[in-house]
Amino acid sequence: MRKRTLLLVLLLAMLCIGVNAEEIKLTDFEGREVTLSKPAERIIALMPGDCEILYALGAGDKLIGRGEYCNYPEEVLSVEAVKSGAEMNLEQVIELKPDLIIATKMAHTKESIEALDKAGIPSLVTDAQNIEGVYKAIDLIGAACGKNEEAAKLIDDMKAGFEEVVKKVGEKSFGTVYFEVSPLQYGLWASGGGSFMDEIGNMLGLENVFASEGAWAQVSEEQVIAKNPDVIVTTTMYFGEGPTPIEEILSRKGWENIKAIENGDVYNADNDTITRPGPRLVDAINDFYNFLYEEEAADKAA
Repeated sequence: MRKRTLLLVLLLAMLCIGVNAEEIKLTDFEGREVTLSKPAERIIALMPGDCEILYALGAGDKLIGRGEYCNYPEEVLSVEAVKSGAEMNLEQVIELKPDLIIATKMAHTKESIEALDKAGIPSLVTDAQNIEGVYKAIDLIGAACGKNEEAAKLIDDMKAGFEEVVKKVGEKSFGTVYFEVSPLQYGLWASGGGSFMDEIGNMLGLENVFASEGAWAQVSEEQVIAKNPDVIVTTTMYFGEGPTPIEEILSRKGWENIKAIENGDVYNADNDTITRPGPRLVDAINDFYNFLYEEEAADKAA
């Protein structure tokens, strides 16, 4: 009888171990400890960068809801869109029955995350301000959906992509750069020191004129004029009406003596690739490299 009881206890213990074998313990960017009973299968990603990471990991099929600004890759448009940021609708989220929400610190308040906790929905908060932060987000999201190996490979591929560009740049330098992430009509904002844009500029042989500022800094026209950058990067999107973002910058009064304006070195970067903390930052650096060194060389040859 004792042997039978002992055997039963051992079997129950083994079953308990089996039940908890897939349990995943995570720590997000806010330092919150999140435990999942198993890899997430029904995920809502509220911001584009995290959504793109999921697809790059081969986990796009786990996405059951997306923030309304998530638009890449194209197949994500078939996933139900939900309100995000300050407009996040808790009822809308609950109706989709997710087992994980991925949100960002910048776009979502502490109160909205607490509301998810109270509703019993596990959530992860990301906050990738620089490239290392992007790697951390990839690692975190990969662990949450059972894609650890894929996450490690994606990070290695990104590092290799950046290293390839750095080798091509070599000792070349293009001077200074001003990254304009908000146009004049909405109030000028620049990408400053410690941001992934700043790091991309550095890898391309550029010095950020607002490197001494925070990652994202509100600046004035007078400051930009005084900094006199060699290159201006605008991330403003063009919708087909009125002057293009480059034309608008070239026509600004008082800016005509800025070196970038005089030499026509104003670059309209693809907004989605260069502003989203995700795998396509490698595309962004390659596109910017082509503008600086390939197109410039072709213009001089002509």
